[in-house]
Amino acid sequence: MAAPTGSGKTVVAEHAVAKALGSGRRAFYTTPIKALSNQKYADLVRRHGHDSVGLLTGDNAVNGDAPVVVMTTEVLRNMIYAGSPALRSLSWVVLDEVHYLQDSYRGPVWEEVLIHAPEQVRFVCLSATVSNADELAGWIASARGETETVIEHERPVELVNHYLVHDRSEGGLVQLQTLVGNRPNPEGERFDAPAPTGPRHLQHRQRSRQRWGPPRRPEVVDHLAGSSLLPAIYFIFSRAACDDAARAVLDSGLRLTTRPEARRVREIVAARVAHLDAADLTLLGFDRWSAGLEAGVAAHHAGMVPPFKEAVEACFVEGLVKVVFATETLALGINMPARSVVIESLSKFTGDHHEDLTPSQYTQLTGRAGRRGLDPVGHALVLWSPWHSFDKVAALAASREFVLRSAFKPTYNMVVNLVRRHDRERAHELLGRSFAQYQSDRSVARLTNRRARRQSLLAEAEEAVRCELGDVDEYRRLKREERRAGRERRQRAADEISSAATDLVPGDVLRLRGHRLAVLSVTHRKGRVRVRVIGIDARVETLDEDDFDEPPFASGRVRLPEPFDPRDRPIQRRLTAQLRKAELRHRTRGASAGESAPEREPKAADLAVAACPDLEAHLVAAAERDRLQGQLADVERRLAERSGTLVKQFDLIHALLERRGFVDGWTVTERGELLSRIFHESDLLCAMALSEGLFDDLNPAEVAGLASMLTYEHRSKDLPPAPWFPSKRVRQHSDRLERMARGLIDDEEKIGLRASRMPDPTFLAHAHAWAAGESLDVVLEDELMSGGDFVRNIKTLIDLLRQMAAVAPVPATAASASQAAEALMHGVVAASTEIAAPDDPAGPA
Repeated sequence: MAAPTGSGKTVVAEHAVAKALGSGRRAFYTTPIKALSNQKYADLVRRHGHDSVGLLTGDNAVNGDAPVVVMTTEVLRNMIYAGSPALRSLSWVVLDEVHYLQDSYRGPVWEEVLIHAPEQVRFVCLSATVSNADELAGWIASARGETETVIEHERPVELVNHYLVHDRSEGGLVQLQTLVGNRPNPEGERFDAPAPTGPRHLQHRQRSRQRWGPPRRPEVVDHLAGSSLLPAIYFIFSRAACDDAARAVLDSGLRLTTRPEARRVREIVAARVAHLDAADLTLLGFDRWSAGLEAGVAAHHAGMVPPFKEAVEACFVEGLVKVVFATETLALGINMPARSVVIESLSKFTGDHHEDLTPSQYTQLTGRAGRRGLDPVGHALVLWSPWHSFDKVAALAASREFVLRSAFKPTYNMVVNLVRRHDRERAHELLGRSFAQYQSDRSVARLTNRRARRQSLLAEAEEAVRCELGDVDEYRRLKREERRAGRERRQRAADEISSAATDLVPGDVLRLRGHRLAVLSVTHRKGRVRVRVIGIDARVETLDEDDFDEPPFASGRVRLPEPFDPRDRPIQRRLTAQLRKAELRHRTRGASAGESAPEREPKAADLAVAACPDLEAHLVAAAERDRLQGQLADVERRLAERSGTLVKQFDLIHALLERRGFVDGWTVTERGELLSRIFHESDLLCAMALSEGLFDDLNPAEVAGLASMLTYEHRSKDLPPAPWFPSKRVRQHSDRLERMARGLIDDEEKIGLRASRMPDPTFLAHAHAWAAGESLDVVLEDELMSGGDFVRNIKTLIDLLRQMAAVAPVPATAASASQAAEALMHGVVAASTEIAAPDDPAGPA
């Protein structure tokens, strides 16, 4: 069933649940995320009672033998592969948000469930409105038999699209309806900014003189309130910007709640954070956050700890919070409809570049606008931007395109489970029943045409790159080398500073920006050097590597008393007295005798092509050529993959598993049995590490740290900090794990498989510290991540550790993994796994 948000799809699902209960059979209700599972569990408990409903997620197992069980889709997939007895009495499965099957990482799970579920199981598949719903239904019919298709395109609440612009001349905001008669409003063109011309450094000045500009966030909220357009979800594609927006509205003095509403907010917040201690609340900025909630304003994003997010959700559902500044993840999350949706920008930063919203993404975001039974219409407001024309906004508003693409591909775990349960012919047949294969059989002609178009465009770009004065690519290569050399110089300087700071000892005297400082202590935290110093004014401060412009140099000494306590005030006063009188020597500089200056490397500016007046155009063309080459290679790869691609991938993975001892022909080995029970992105690497004893001699905290290398991935555009290891033994095991991964990646690349992800030690120190019982303020001291990111990463780690505990071949290792998972479940992490009582929406989060 494909229908817009809020159209009542769940009635069909609840009917299937009632049919199962009425016949004495079981029903499973699956959702893509734990928050949705918790919400649906509460809904079904209210309808059928606690005894009839259970919950199975990575965090919680409640009444798992109940006739109706709510679970994440992965839990059901794992039960199917394990041949769980619970499936024998199963008659109905609800797959909620089935359009998740396009998710690149988790999507294949939905297809695995539909392909491998027992024959007697019937499905209710609920999806957002997608353009190719008939294609999806056709595939489900081919996989499961007779299928009834229900497609609804009309929204239960009409959506009106608006354009919101700040008028610099008149002051205030101008609101314009985007579509008139489902066509772009002709009035909209007057708001388009003329393209900036001339030198880049003058373009900002041109824009500042234009009449129209982007509305400010507090101004938008005030406008929504004055236009009766609250409550609203205000989408901003940046966590930090969501927090900034909530602060800006609060600082502007806007208050959107009444006193009784603020009092109710305090009650909900108190219940939701009851499991968090005062120190953690302070670290998480509780006072500022709760003040915003009481004023009716909040942020909502993955960087927040779950109790904070759930409090925002509870307050919004009750109509207490009037504006939520949210990232796009809210559009995929729990049921939080609003009267209005605001989209601040039609592009978002992916970490590498900016991408424009697709029609499907726009539809998902605006699907939250309009509350059934409360609002006659819903409103979607897009804010003016110099980077997007009014026609672009109108085209998105008018589009209904949302094409579902399969992300199905064989994994190591999938292959070994197919070998366990089926013969080769049947395994190949099951792969051919996937939605991916169903779609690929239809796409070869489209890809062939696309290849021809890309080849034509590539020829044009290659011609535009050519320059009579010289080699444009050589110029680009030298430019890249210069940038790389610059990065290396900066890294060498940082290494020299770190090394010199490490060599400092208490009593050394430093000169720093004209000030005399005496070293009190030198420590290492999270891979960085911290130098505690005292100045002649007796002020004590802690310096780290970033505080030094050059390697620190001990230009003198002061005598330290015995015993020496750097925190003792009388001792500090004596040190400052010595510091004033200390004789200091100067740093010697210059190259060593006989050392010659390095030969000058060729520079891009030396090339003749650098003088070409059209150089910028050549460089743009070269970048376009590279992009087209990448696109063409991608099309060629996809064309090659379409020819029995899944079976080819399966056979390649099977061959790799056989070389590594996980299968022997068509028989699963002991190592393979271990792999068959690990459901994780790094399933094979984890199985290899367990089989080869990598975790066998580690204590629980060390196991947690090492295992985090398999679960954490540093995704920030900033470089990660240097890894920190609690012991030489853990460092050695980390090195072994990385060598294993490199060997696996070499094997994968040789046979054309997508390379596995390398282990990442960035989170190791955090996981080890948390498992060792450290407090949240200590673990997050380096500010590498937010509280919400920390909790999410720890929960992911706990899930893997529990799997390791169940499959580790050495009992002591299994016990250590189990103890590690238990040790991680404390403080804010434990508080984030509590389930709100279904009959009390303000219960503990």
